[in-house]
Formats: sequence, C-alpha cells, structure tokens
Amino acid sequence: MTEYRIEKDSMGELEVPADAMYGAQTQRAVNNFPVSGLAMPTPFIHALGRVKCACARANHKLGLLDKDRATAIESVCERIIHGELDTQFPIDVFQTGSATSTNMNANEVIAHLATQQLAGQSVHPNDHVNMSQSSNDVIPTAIHVSASIVCTQQLLPALAHLQQVIEQREEELATVITTGRTHLMDATPVSLGQELSGWAAQINHSSRRIQAMLPGLQQLAIGGTAVGTGINADVRFGDEVAIALSAGSGIAFSTADNYFEALSSQDAAVALSGQLKTLAVSLMKIANDCRWMNSGPMAGIGEIALPTLQPGSSIMPGKVNPVIPESVAMVCAQVIGNDTAITLAGQSGNFQLNVMLPLVAHNLLQSLVILSNASLILADKAIAGFKVQRQTITATLSRNPILVTALNRVIGYELGAKIAKTAYAENRAVIDVAMELTNLKEAELKKLLDPAQLIKGGVAH
Repeated sequence: MTEYRIEKDSMGELEVPADAMYGAQTQRAVNNFPVSGLAMPTPFIHALGRVKCACARANHKLGLLDKDRATAIESVCERIIHGELDTQFPIDVFQTGSATSTNMNANEVIAHLATQQLAGQSVHPNDHVNMSQSSNDVIPTAIHVSASIVCTQQLLPALAHLQQVIEQREEELATVITTGRTHLMDATPVSLGQELSGWAAQINHSSRRIQAMLPGLQQLAIGGTAVGTGINADVRFGDEVAIALSAGSGIAFSTADNYFEALSSQDAAVALSGQLKTLAVSLMKIANDCRWMNSGPMAGIGEIALPTLQPGSSIMPGKVNPVIPESVAMVCAQVIGNDTAITLAGQSGNFQLNVMLPLVAHNLLQSLVILSNASLILADKAIAGFKVQRQTITATLSRNPILVTALNRVIGYELGAKIAKTAYAENRAVIDVAMELTNLKEAELKKLLDPAQLIKGGVAH
C-alpha cells in the first residue's frame, strides 16, 4: 500500500505520497485533473529547470537571494535539466490554463530537495524558488525556451539531414528518365533527379521559414511577472535571466520588447506552429509520392522499391508495405491537428493572460519532436535506400502517348491528339503510330521524341 505524509499549503493539509518530492499544491492538481494521463512534455520540464536555474542566478546577482540558497536551487535545477527528476512532474496537460500547477510543481520539488541539501536552512517554494516570478511569465518563457532548443538541436538538424539525403539521391538519379504525372495521369517526361529536386526544395524552404521564426521565440516574457508590469521584480531581473539562459543554452535569448504582449498572447508559438504545419504538408507530399512510386509490385506503378523492413500482412504471406511513408503521413496529420488546436489556444488571450498555455506547450513540442523523428526515418529508412526499377520505368515511358506533345510544333495539336489516342487504344509506341500518320522520317521522330531531350524543356532557336 502507498504510504503518505501530510503536507500543507494556504488551503490546508493534504496527503502526499511519502516518497514524492513535491508538495501539497502539486498533489491538489494531480487530484483535480485526472483527464488524459498526459504529463507536460519532458523538453518543457527540462526548459522549466533552466528557467528556474537562471532566475536563482539572477536573484543572487541582484543581491536578493543568498548564496547558499541560490547554489542549492541551481544544483536541483541541473538535475531537472538533465532529466533526473522527470517522474516528479505528474500533473496532467489539461490543467489550469496558466499552468500555475506546473510552476508550483517545479517550485515544490526544487524547494524540497534544496532544503535537504542545506540541512537545516529552509528553502521556500514561493519566497525563494519563485522569487521575482509569476507563473504568468515563467510558463510562456519555458514554452519559448523549450521550443527554441528543440528547433535548434533537433528539428533543423533533422531537416538538414533529410535535404542532404534527398540531394544525394537526386544527383544519383539525374539521368533516370521516367513518366511525368499530373492529375495522376501520364504527362511529359521528367528525370527522377528532377522529381527529387522538388522534394529537396520543399525541405529547404521549410527550414528557412522555421529559422525565420526563431527571433520571435527567443524573446522571453520573464520579468513581466503577474500582468506585465513587473510587480515584485527588480527592473534588471528579466535581462539577467535572459543572459543566464543564453549562457546555458548557446541561444541568444532576450527579454520581450513588450511584456503585455508576451503574457497575453502566444503569437510567436502560433506562427511557429503554422510553419510546422507547412512542413507537415511538404512531408506528406513526399511520403505519398514514395507510396505511389512504390505501389505494386505487379499491379501498381512500381517505379521504385522501398527498403523491406517488416512483414506487411498477418494473412497474406510475402506482402510488404511502405511502412515508413505511412508513419510519416500520420505524423503530418497529427501536426496539422496540433496546429488547429494551437491556433484556437492562441485566441485565448483574455486581457493580460493567455489561458491555454499547457495545451500550447504540449502540442507545439509534440509537433517539433515527431517532425524531427519522422524526417530522420524518412531520410534513412526510405529515401536513402530505395531501389529504382529501371526496366519498369523504361517500358512505361516508351508506351507513354503524351510523348507526342513534343511534336506539337511540327504537326499541330489536333494530329498530335489523334496519334496519342491511337497509340493508347492500340497499346503501341507513339513513334510507330507517328510514322504511319505523318510524313516525318524515323530519324527525325527519334530526335523529336528523345526523352533525354524532352526533360530539358524549352525550345532551342
């Protein structure tokens, strides 16, 4: 049976698990919000540790917090940053909209362990750990810090890797000419390299757009305290916290140019989420292209063969499915849904405070993390290793009636349409039908219909 100890706060006494490092306010939130079983994201908790550490350092530098307490608080915060205390943050995402419960959860854990370190000198969760702070500036700050770190350390490197892998395959496949498709119907030829160049450009553009969001994320609400006026905080406090956070993370954080905006809105998070949605749309396109190109092996397009990673059916022996593109597509759907929720949450800034901060933190960080992981597996387990089915590509291309488009300037659209329809109806090569229905010689037709020339585009004069 679970053993308990008695803790108390301003509302009275409460039973808390004996081995818990948190106190009464955390336990009240655990009791009040048995909603989803989803705790706040670990990158957010680690960033919250960074914020609390920086606050203790700033308060000590400003002469507000004694050295012993500051050192003890920083020591516990380092344990939070490195994930040693993750199990001590049990509060559900769907809690109070300011995430005051999570802020107090951190304050209580830090105060409890810091007091143990000092052996006799008390560290108070509000008076010492939360000194010069409010949940209303701490939580928005932790959202920005955590999102900035995950963007910089995980997502952007993953996208750079994905782009590099695509560009490598693009170079390898520059001379492999296949049938272009628009509306899922045959169109004029392209090279596989050209197809992949479009993928690479999508990833490059998404990376640039995400990078453009970082300056907004790097502006922090800390120092605004309860409503943006900075009540109970030294006017230098926010700047000192930003300096400490920058030193600890290598990211150039600064205080917000307007605290009232920083507390009452989540516009920077909404903007970043919008770019993550755009990335998800791009990845969905690439994943679905892979699925279509891999379809078959007998009755589909069958231009490529994705790596075989696992059996695809519990009933059909030998069936192998495009599991990586399917996984990536589901990630994209989740990110698009997350963006919708973040958009609605961003609208919930009422007067001086946004009251859907935990939802923003959860959805934004989930999108960042799963997009990072999906980009890596798409690169390494699908695109890097797919094999080109050259025989299938060549056979399909040779029968493509739309090759007749190259003859338009010579024979006109109407005769071209007749040739294409005849070639399709009789399952014959365009060049054979064109030799029958035009006065063009075989050598000229071969030159005009050469796919290697058609993928270059334009008209030589």
